[in-house]
This record gives sequence, C-alpha cells and structure tokens, in this order.
Amino acid sequence: MSSFLYFILPALGGYTLASVYLLKNPQILHRRKRTAFYCKHISHRGGSGERIESTMEAFTNAVEQGTQMLELDCHLTQDGHVVVSHDENLLRQTGHDVTISSLKLQDLPLYKERLEVTFYAGRYSSGADRKFALLEDVFRKFPEMPVSVEIKENNKQLIEKVSELVRRYNRDEITVWASVSSSIMKECCKMNASMPYSFSVNRGALLLLLFYSGLLPFVPLGESLLQFYLLRLINRMYIPEEGILRNRLVMSLLEKVTMRKSLFKHLAARGIQVHLFVCNTDEDIKAAFEVGATGVMSDYPALLSSYLSRNRSQD
Repeated sequence: MSSFLYFILPALGGYTLASVYLLKNPQILHRRKRTAFYCKHISHRGGSGERIESTMEAFTNAVEQGTQMLELDCHLTQDGHVVVSHDENLLRQTGHDVTISSLKLQDLPLYKERLEVTFYAGRYSSGADRKFALLEDVFRKFPEMPVSVEIKENNKQLIEKVSELVRRYNRDEITVWASVSSSIMKECCKMNASMPYSFSVNRGALLLLLFYSGLLPFVPLGESLLQFYLLRLINRMYIPEEGILRNRLVMSLLEKVTMRKSLFKHLAARGIQVHLFVCNTDEDIKAAFEVGATGVMSDYPALLSSYLSRNRSQD
C-alpha cells in the first residue's frame, strides 16, 4: 500500500499542478479561436422588451441602439418559408392555438398588440409591427450583423433552408448555429460546417465534467460560443415551468456549480465567447460581466447600451 501511494501521490500532484497551470494558460496547448465577430451586446429575440419580439421593427431598433448581435429562433411554414419565431405553437404570441408548420406564410396570424416579456415577469412590450419576420429579410436588411440562429426541431428541411440562406447572403462566418439538442447541432454542423456553433446542453454538461475533473485544459473544443442562463435571475425575473427549477436549493446549487469565473476566463482565453442571458437590469448585467461573461444578452438593447457606455471597461 505504501509503495502504491509512493507512486500515485506524486502523479496526482503533478497532474493537478499541470491542470491548474494550463487552465490559466490554455494557449500552451490550444490555438486561440479567431471568429469574425466579438460581441458584448446581444439582443435577445431582437430586444423583446422594447418592441414586439422577433419582428423587423425589433431587429431594426436593436441595431439602431448599437447591438452587436441579433439572437433569434426559426421555424418552417407549410409552404417552406423560414420564419423567425421563438415558438412553433403560436398561442402565447398570437392567441391562436395553431402551429407555424401547419400554416402557409400568408395565413400566419399577427402578434398580440401587447406581449409579455418572457424574462421580465409582469412587463409587456408593444409596437407598430406585428408581423412575423422572414429570416431572409433579416439577412437582407442587416448583411454585416452577426446573428445567432437557434434551431429547436430536428427538421432537415429547415436546417437545409437556413444553411442555403446563410450561403446565399455570404454570411457563414457571422451566423451562429445554436441548439440545446446535441443531435440537432450535429445535423446543423453536417449541413454547414463553416458556420461557428455554440454548446448544446449535453456538451455543456460535458464541459462542466471536464472542468471539475481537471481534464478541460487538455481537451480540444469545437464550439465558438457558450450561451447560458445567468442563473441568479431564475425565479425572480423569469419563472420556469419546470417544478424542479423553482426549488431554491436546487437553483442555488446549480448556480454555484455553473457560474465559475475560472471556467469562463479559460474559455475566453481560448477565444470562446461566453454570452450570459437574459439580463434585463443593470444589476444583472453587472453580475454577468463580473462572473466572467464576454457578452450579455438582453431584451432591452437601449438599457444594455446605456450600461456599456457608463462602464467603458466592459465596452
């Protein structure tokens, strides 16, 4: 036993020291990623607190307020148009219990006149534009604006059409694949491998496992972005449907496990951008940057621009 410890303890000690050193100096093993964009200011659903979410009016307002990236979700209509919408079922957004995939583009209902801001309970937005936007219209109007496109369903036709639009408008380097599903992300990357992509939920869990085991500094990562909740706002600004996420003890544990500045600094040093969402107050924006976010996603682009202008060290 003593001879075993004689060999194993120095090995563990050497491994730990190497892991800690490389966590702080990842450039020794990994070439820093060079994306065509670097974004501190990201507008969630185009800034759904200031205009009706995911409309052209919202995207236009966000760009006018100085956003550096638009975040959006896409679905496919019955007649094959790529529509920008967070939900596939339109009950929340329009009051009509219908799905985008069951309707032709011309038959899509209008958004409600007032729409509750998902990540600011009790707050509502409104605007003159209540029409669903086409992804192509976003690409056409904002040709140089980075866009994060989340794919929520494993629909090969949708993924193919999004990729076709990205290539048609020559924006492979500034359009990001995003999905919580690893299987969907795999299909997205297979369809267009030249686009940068973000961590899925499973890959995020693996990232944490690698971090806590000390293996992360030794493992190559293909992702260019980590987009994740700022967990302190759950049950305060956003009330989740899942009962387990309403448990304060569970959320406190999740926050302690995931909101690790050393992890975020390591990713940033490797050129992987860390975007925390959805931050709709100065306090949450400040908390996101203090924990190591390289960028913040907000429903209020004017608020985020104001914060950054008052805090130039984060601008």
